[in-house]
This record gives sequence, structure tokens and C-alpha cells, in this order.
Amino acid sequence: MQRAIFMGTPEFAVPSLQALHELTEIVAVVAQPDRPVGRGQKTAAPPAARWAHAHGVRLLQPPKLREPTVLEALAELAPAIIVVAAYGKILPRVLLDLPARGCVNVHASLLPRYRGAAPVQWAIARGESVTGVTLMQMEEGLDSGPLFVQERVPIEPDDTGGSLTVKLSQVGGALLTRSLPALLDGTLRAVPQDEALATLAPKLTREDAALDFRQPAVELAARVRAFQPWPGALATLPGGGSLKVLKAGVVEGPHTGAPGELLAGAPASLLVACGEGALALQVVQPEGRRAMTAAEFLSGHPLSPGVVLG
Repeated sequence: MQRAIFMGTPEFAVPSLQALHELTEIVAVVAQPDRPVGRGQKTAAPPAARWAHAHGVRLLQPPKLREPTVLEALAELAPAIIVVAAYGKILPRVLLDLPARGCVNVHASLLPRYRGAAPVQWAIARGESVTGVTLMQMEEGLDSGPLFVQERVPIEPDDTGGSLTVKLSQVGGALLTRSLPALLDGTLRAVPQDEALATLAPKLTREDAALDFRQPAVELAARVRAFQPWPGALATLPGGGSLKVLKAGVVEGPHTGAPGELLAGAPASLLVACGEGALALQVVQPEGRRAMTAAEFLSGHPLSPGVVLG
């Protein structure tokens, strides 16, 4: 078996890591350092690191990838290939040039569309009906290297950022399994990306959670799905406080309210006017409370038509 290094961090990386394990000798897994997670902020190892521990594979979690000692340690392992899946940091040129077969990235979009850190979420948020997974040869640019193979995956109407990530992770592992032998023997050729078709998928921030009701309802409904589970989708309540929106739907028809105005609708409904159309907030979560239906929320937080959500 040829020697390989795997670089990846979240759950998305694990199916690709398992595929690489079955076809090569993984001499090291490189993942992001352990970080605090959850409400208790307890330090926990990321999924790829947990996989390495479970399989007895050498694990490196350097805070800074460009440290000379880290690069020297990786060079000493003499890998034939480095496979990357959602590692989370830019690889320096010295590392890109290290393996004989180069560095191959498992990217969760149909490149050149959605280059960047959050391709799954932005594909949903921007109303795409299809996405996919790409195997690409890495270079110093942002997801700009030549493409080996791609597989298309439909985006279903109920897909969220979380559910679609799981689907694409499995597709990525299967695609790597099918392609890795040809990658290792050099018979799989890459083709350049069409730069004219390139779009970006920037890293998500907490600010992306805010729902701007001046936007069309169809766009806001897509953002609610896209940003689950993180950073979520938030509306501001009258008088302060926020309301996390877990599920929402578009309500067609003419609506005369100003953006953010709560409209008269079905009993115990949260129907909000938008820049175009209206958005029904179907499942919500008040701060510090459990998730609940709109009717359950209104039974304890009565809001009258005409109030404005921010």
C-alpha cells in the first residue's frame, strides 16, 4: 500500500478518511486542535481526531501548520499523496509540493461554483437545486486547482445545511474510493477550471444569522434551511430579545404589511411580511427555551398583528 496523509477536521471529513484508510497506509491524520464545544464549552476532539485515536493512527493537531517543526515532521513521513477534506486552513506551497501525487481536495460543491469555506450552506441559501462533490488537485489559490472528477447531488426542498452536509460527506467518501487507484497510479487526469464560472462561498459568521425581512420571503426561507444548525436564523422580538427560527415557509399572495410586520393570518400563526411575499415562522426557539411551534410560542408570548420583528 502507498503511504498517505489525511488532513481534515469535522464530521464531513470522516467518510473520506475511512475511504483513504481502506486503500492506503495512512501514516498521519492532521486535524485542527481540540476546542470547546456546546453550552458547557467543554474541550472536545474533532471527529477526524477521534477517528485517528480509534484506529491507532498518528495524530497531529498543530495550532499553526506553517511551523517548521510541523512541516519537517510531515516531510519525514514521505507520503505518496495527501488527501484533504474540510481541514480548515490554507496549505503552504512546501506542503503542496511534498507528495509525489500532490494534494487532492474533497470539496463539497461543483467547482468552480462555491469556492470557499461554506459551499453547502451558500448553495442552499442562494436557491440552487443541484450541488455535488469535486475531487481537485490543490494549488495555492482558493479551491482553484484543476478538477479530477465530480458527482452531482440534488438539493431537496427539505434539505438543511446539516442534512446536506451529511449526504455530501458520504458521496465524497464513495467518490474517493472509486477514484483513488487512478489518482495513485497517475492515470486520472485533471482539467482546468473555467474561471468565468467561479463563485465564492465565504466563511459563515454569527452576523449571517440575522433575518432581514426586507428581502424576499423565498430567500429568507432558503437561509433558514441553509444555516441550520449553525449559525442559525434569528429574528428580533419587539422590546428586545431574539427568536431562533428553525423552520419557515413561504406564503404566497398579496401582503400589505411593511417588512417585518406581523400579519393577521391563521390563529396562532407567526406570519411576517417581507420585501416580497410573507414568511410563516413555523418552528421557533426563544432564548434559553426549547424548540416549539408558532402556536406554542404565541400561547406564552402573545403578539398582535402589526408589531414589527427585526
